[in-house]
Amino acid sequence: MNTNLHFQDADAFYEQLLDAHAGLSRDDSELLNARLILLLANQIGDAGVLKACVAAARDMPVTPA
Repeated sequence: MNTNLHFQDADAFYEQLLDAHAGLSRDDSELLNARLILLLANQIGDAGVLKACVAAARDMPVTPA
């Protein structure tokens, strides 16, 4: 599993994510995140990679080091 940034224009993706959440309630925002995670997991399609991603996300610091 690659944890290094390797896609183009990460800032644009972050802006898209912020825009998608704009004006949503907390519950709707959480539902959007859940749907997005399921869609991205479907694109990955490898249970081992998904398990490693979940573990890595849990272990990441809440704020950048």
